[in-house]
Amino acid sequence: MRTRCRPSRSTQRSQSLVEFAIVAPLLLLLLFGVVDFGRVVYIYVTLNQAVNEGARVAVRDSPLLPGNTEVEQSVRTHAVDVVLANPCPNGPLTNAAPPPNTGWVYITEPAPPATVEQLAELVSGSIFNAPGGQFSAGAAGSCSATNPGHDHAALQVTIRYNFVPITPLLRQVTANSLIISASTVYRTEY
Repeated sequence: MRTRCRPSRSTQRSQSLVEFAIVAPLLLLLLFGVVDFGRVVYIYVTLNQAVNEGARVAVRDSPLLPGNTEVEQSVRTHAVDVVLANPCPNGPLTNAAPPPNTGWVYITEPAPPATVEQLAELVSGSIFNAPGGQFSAGAAGSCSATNPGHDHAALQVTIRYNFVPITPLLRQVTANSLIISASTVYRTEY
């Protein structure tokens, strides 16, 4: 009689360990990729909601017109779990990337100039404090003074957010920077 050789239990365990070692990195990459994708979608939706709410505050007509501070506060209130800063609220919009996992808020006209513009002399009183009307001097006067919203002019609220994935491979693919931009344009009621 002839007996068959059966593989031992240790051989089967070793085979399982090798298979797991081959499959585990792919499963982890897939898992963290899904988490990063979910984070991107969440941040994108949150930023879009925040700019819409900020623009609604900016364009409403009331005896005391809202200023940049009120618009920024509204944007921050609706941008839950998102860090927002404001180095130059009135632009010019820059192509520079914000710090990692941070966004910059801008309150400008729809097609803001790329250079610093002079504030119009025609505005006075409470209209001067309307969104887009304050001058904010940043580093070496690089911030722009834009004409405040008046006469049903269009006003744009923009957020540029620098998203950094938590997955190392996705970080390398995106070069540690994925800029998510959200903006909306409304016409002022005043």
